[in-house]
Amino acid sequence: MSDLPRNQHIIASGIVAGVGISVCYLSYTQQPSEAFTFPRLISTVFAVLAIWTFGKALLGKTKVGNGLSMEAMTRITPGLLVMLVYIFWAAKALGFYTSSTIAFFILLSLYDPAPHSESKSWIRRALITAGFLAIMYGLFAMLLNVYTPREFFN
Repeated sequence: MSDLPRNQHIIASGIVAGVGISVCYLSYTQQPSEAFTFPRLISTVFAVLAIWTFGKALLGKTKVGNGLSMEAMTRITPGLLVMLVYIFWAAKALGFYTSSTIAFFILLSLYDPAPHSESKSWIRRALITAGFLAIMYGLFAMLLNVYTPREFFN
């Protein structure tokens, strides 16, 4: 039982390293190549850091805490499910901006401690989501000129 936190760290960092390597591979094999310059840079840095973390976990060189409790996993699960739907379906089916807005609003609603019975908290969530969308659009479309998955409403 004392190895549980270390094993959790090895498994989690191994999954993240696998995702990092997969995303990096995909970014280098997609066309047109000029559209993937930014994703290649980010995915390469992400993969290197993920592999480094996984290596440290395997060697036992990480500072491991107490692991994740069942209560923490219960709190994390809804957010993980939203992100899985976003990654594997929504971003492609609905488009980057539409699906990002929906996912952000759902996550904000799930984890915002403000009462769900007050209209003021829903208005605040909608305003925060609109600000998030504006920042995302400004960052990806205007500043970085990055291609995003085509929108459902276009």
